Amino acid sequence: MEKGPIPDEYMIYGEQLKDSPVQEIPEAERLLNEFESHDVKEGEFIRGYKQFAEKSKDSLIRFLLQMIISDEEKHHAIIHAMAANLKGNLQWTKQQDAIPTFGELGDEKKTLLKLTGDFIEHEKEGIKETKKLVKECRSYYQGLFSLLLQATVHDSEKHVEFLEFLHRRLKET
Repeated sequence: MEKGPIPDEYMIYGEQLKDSPVQEIPEAERLLNEFESHDVKEGEFIRGYKQFAEKSKDSLIRFLLQMIISDEEKHHAIIHAMAANLKGNLQWTKQQDAIPTFGELGDEKKTLLKLTGDFIEHEKEGIKETKKLVKECRSYYQGLFSLLLQATVHDSEKHVEFLEFLHRRLKET
């Protein structure tokens, strides 16, 4: 557990005295506060990116900013859902925006195990092929093609991690 000054939102009874003992904030509560703070900041950045994209007359700038906005909106949704999970657990409620849990899989479990395994292999093969293209495209459009392809490699690597997580969870259930 983190020890330190109590954040403003916990000082409902006045300021903490310098000589008073340091109070502990439960880890889940501290994490929820960080997620909610990050969620607010993420929303502000998204608005800033959108304003910049709308004001720009350059179509390449708008294209690249739209890619960033799309990613930031996904990040925003992820952090929001994680905060909803924590809030629900702390309040003993089910939050509407929380990350869903596995349901009853039944007969589809065997098929899902095979599909996730196949998808993992497909993504890994795609990563290899795309990395080759990255090298071949370095001189195209001042390196823009290479940059965009590198971004797809990062996305595919993330997909592999998600699929491997699902595959492990499917094996455990």
